[in-house]
Amino acid sequence: MRVRLREFFFHRGDPMIWLTGAGLAVSLLMIFGLLALVAARGLGFFWPRTLERITTTDGRTVLGEVLSSEAMPGEDGQAAGRRIRVKIGNRDLDGLDFRWIALSDVVRRDLPADALLLERQEYGNFHGFLKEVRRGGEVVASGPAAFETLVRLQRESRASFVRLNDVERKDVGALNALLEEERLRLRKAELGKTADLEAIRIGAQARIVELKKRYEAERERVEALRREASATSAVFTDAGGREKTILLRDIVRIVRPNDLGLAAKARVYASRIWEFVSDEPRESNTEGGIFPAIFGTVLMVVLMSLVSVPFGVVAALYLREYAVQGRAVRLVRIAVNNLAGVPSIVSGIFGLGFFVYGVGSRIDRLFFPEALPTPTYGTGGILWCALTLALLTVPVVVVATEEALAAVPAGMRHASLALGATRWQTVRRVVLPAAAPGILTGLILAMARGTGEVAPLMIVGVVKLAPTLPVDGVFPYLHLERKIMHLGFHLYDVGFQSPNVEAAIPMVYATTILLLLVVVFLNLTAILVRNRLRRRLHSAAF
Repeated sequence: MRVRLREFFFHRGDPMIWLTGAGLAVSLLMIFGLLALVAARGLGFFWPRTLERITTTDGRTVLGEVLSSEAMPGEDGQAAGRRIRVKIGNRDLDGLDFRWIALSDVVRRDLPADALLLERQEYGNFHGFLKEVRRGGEVVASGPAAFETLVRLQRESRASFVRLNDVERKDVGALNALLEEERLRLRKAELGKTADLEAIRIGAQARIVELKKRYEAERERVEALRREASATSAVFTDAGGREKTILLRDIVRIVRPNDLGLAAKARVYASRIWEFVSDEPRESNTEGGIFPAIFGTVLMVVLMSLVSVPFGVVAALYLREYAVQGRAVRLVRIAVNNLAGVPSIVSGIFGLGFFVYGVGSRIDRLFFPEALPTPTYGTGGILWCALTLALLTVPVVVVATEEALAAVPAGMRHASLALGATRWQTVRRVVLPAAAPGILTGLILAMARGTGEVAPLMIVGVVKLAPTLPVDGVFPYLHLERKIMHLGFHLYDVGFQSPNVEAAIPMVYATTILLLLVVVFLNLTAILVRNRLRRRLHSAAF
């Protein structure tokens, strides 16, 4: 009886069912656990922490955020007490951001209500106390009542600083682009030895003179804005009493964390999140936002999809619907499958040699000779990044499309042909609509792979910092020759190339969770389109 039960049990496969279910549960637990860890470390970084004033036995006093605590190893391998890691800020005064303090050396710990945390444009955070506020070298407020004045003047100075940056980038930048365009137009006429070269030269010089006048006017406006933004400053003291004068235009945010309620902390948290997704990076990418990287990633994936999907679908259509099935087609399929397994860095090297040095250099010689030896397309740019990733993901689209085409019943083709439709009409009106969900599945796989690739992009156009977006108000508006930032490369740069490793750790987690969200958003969009198309086809069948 026991033998029969055992045979019945194993014959049904119950052990394998339990093992596969357990494996799935463990995998999901690991995935969600990793996501929870990344989200906690990344999103928790933006929550405002209290500032503790810590006095040690050697008479030193620091003011900072207590981030963690750990046991100190002793000489005999036993724990020799505990120590805390404190983010003290004030990098320009102390030369470091963090400090370990043994709890046995702590004499006093308190939370001063008037302690300030200043998020600065440079040198990271400043922790200290307000002494006085100055405008034009004169003291306008001092003491505890000066905080409201500080906040008001900081907002005004910061607004002037933002306007200054906008004028420099947009107005002055547009004039610089027009001046360069006139110079290149004149240079092109000289190289082409145009018959009316003298008239072109006179007209170009007149326009250049006019543009230079406008440029000087804009420069005067910029200087006026710079003086306005630099007119106010404040004097602060650190926990040890040292004074530091800071221009209010260089202060991004003022927080008094020990005096904030839950609602106020939530507002600070929301403002930091918004800054992270909408602003530009600062301090070697360890602070500020990463909007240029988000924009560059999404734009590159869209361009890659516009190239890889048509080529992949056309190739799969020919192999499945038109090519005579034989040894040559089998060899092509083997080559496509092998191409899908080529390391991405190899595709990057090919993109550098073929697209950048080959196609790009030829484009420069044919269409932009006046700009040489400065390359236009003969250097890394977003166009070559998209084409390199398209080359990398085309095999994925080809394989997925072929599988989708093969899943279309042969009877649908035969019925269409029997009714008098041509082969192309059958493919266009019967086969492709039925295979569209599978084709979109290939697009989803290609987008997922392309979004996370980093190695080839490092070679063909992605850079550490490119705050100027490839889209602006200057013709042709979309500048495919410009270099871009990418979330994957930004993550690598912050995690492994940052000069301040400890300060960069929270940005690594925050960038990771944002990259995952971008991938999910892109894939979810494609999945929704696929499901809608599938429902439409299913309803049309009835």
